[in-house]
Amino acid sequence: MPGSNPGIVTSNPARNRRAVRMIATFLTFLLILTVLAASATLARKLTIAPAIIFLMVGIVIAFLPGFPRIEMKPEGVLLLVLPPLIYSAGVAMSWREFKHNLRPIALLAIGCVIFTTVLVAAAAHWVLGMPWSVGFVLGAIVSPPDVVAPLAIAKRLKLPHRILVILEGEGLANDATALILYRFAVLAVSTGSFSLPTATETFFAILFGEVIFGVIVGWLSLRLRKWAHDPRVEIALSLLTPYLAFWVPEHAGGSGVIATVVTGLYVSWNGPLLIPSATRLQGIFFWDFVIWLIEGVLFLTIGFQLRLLLEKAHALPMNQIVSAIAITSAIVIVARFLWVFPGTYLQTLLIRRRHPGTPRPPWREIVVIGFTGIRGVVSLAVALAIPLTLPNGDPFPYRDLILFVAFGVIFVTLVGIGLTLPWVVKGLGLSRHGLAEAVAEREAEIAARRTIIGSARGELDRIIKDRNLPESLARFLEARHETRMRALPDPPAEAGQPTPATRGAGLVREIITIERTLLHKLLRDGKITDETRRRIERDLDLEEAAVDNREKNSPL
Repeated sequence: MPGSNPGIVTSNPARNRRAVRMIATFLTFLLILTVLAASATLARKLTIAPAIIFLMVGIVIAFLPGFPRIEMKPEGVLLLVLPPLIYSAGVAMSWREFKHNLRPIALLAIGCVIFTTVLVAAAAHWVLGMPWSVGFVLGAIVSPPDVVAPLAIAKRLKLPHRILVILEGEGLANDATALILYRFAVLAVSTGSFSLPTATETFFAILFGEVIFGVIVGWLSLRLRKWAHDPRVEIALSLLTPYLAFWVPEHAGGSGVIATVVTGLYVSWNGPLLIPSATRLQGIFFWDFVIWLIEGVLFLTIGFQLRLLLEKAHALPMNQIVSAIAITSAIVIVARFLWVFPGTYLQTLLIRRRHPGTPRPPWREIVVIGFTGIRGVVSLAVALAIPLTLPNGDPFPYRDLILFVAFGVIFVTLVGIGLTLPWVVKGLGLSRHGLAEAVAEREAEIAARRTIIGSARGELDRIIKDRNLPESLARFLEARHETRMRALPDPPAEAGQPTPATRGAGLVREIITIERTLLHKLLRDGKITDETRRRIERDLDLEEAAVDNREKNSPL
């Protein structure tokens, strides 16, 4: 018809198809978020580690009729997802504790990864019939434990703090070792040659180069955030920081992992006095949600991959797949014990020659560390990143079998170890040690709060006197200190007994709920504006968050 504008939607079919794909992608993302929320709720009800539920739910949903094919993109995991995971773990890690436990962390993150890679390569060559170079590719893929799942499970079990520090430090650094080994192994498969001296020289060059670069990025990030003076800008800069730390070394031929870890540790150690309180409060909630979302989506997506792997399995006999998974899983579990016990005691023996009073690590702690070798998303992402073909055009040997083995090892270690670890911890009695340690840490926290408040009160008296403050202002400032001091329990708190702060948490929340109800009544009656309501509500939210924090950190 004249004057009409037909075909706004259909005049460009290619454009319409892109729009349809974008809508479909967005709907798929919403579906994944829904599944993620439901799975997290189920995990909480069953008191099972969320990563296990995410993986199992992902496997089930992947086979539902009509569910879209969702394929994990390795470059997306390694370049987009891994940097914030590693950086946030580095920021949460204590540099002092990382440095104090550097020997056992290096023993696991470097020594155990190399040892496991060699054992898996040997089994792949002699039992599965793979060439040595391909066996090393498989070994490098399955050797590093996950950075997320083991620590999440261990924290729920109230393990001693030193175990958590070692596991966290290992998870931060072992991916770098594995990725470097993987690249050398793939190069050996592609070229048919390998030079140990060259590989060793390159490894240490990457190590030192990324440490220096990580410190530079951490220093630059904190200075830029200090100049910004805007929480939104500062949080945006914090989100960009891990990508700068990871992408530049990765593009230059390194791993990117070490630089990102060092950046996180630098920010963790130097940030408290440079990051404003408003940024810190908002950043904690932002990063907590981002990491929860990334971890959940990743483990769901790992479950989705089983359907895609089975579609490629027609050329592989099922008994070959099952036997390869069983053999490799057994080796990665046993290899960790074979490394941890001799390595720990040999290291202790060498230290005791210089420091005779050094105690031996309890064997129960060594057992738990040996039992927490859970593999995760990096192993599958690296397996998917294996080239399809060699430089000469031939298919990469055993690629599909390696993909199945990587998925199988993740499933066996995550589900098998994740479900049995609580029994092991309970049987060894380590939860009692963890609880006693938490009680002692809580008492030290109370003493520190009392010291800080007492010292600040002395400074307040000096300020009141030197500046000749009005009596009303002086009483206001003094009342703040008295209120904070009264909120602390009387030391020493008896182990296993609730403190007033934890015992009264429910009552404080009940009072805050009453205040919120009255606040909204004033709003509905037109006595205050929405802006006033938001300011008062923010104060109530901060107070409730403080109550939740005290209760969450209680050892009871």
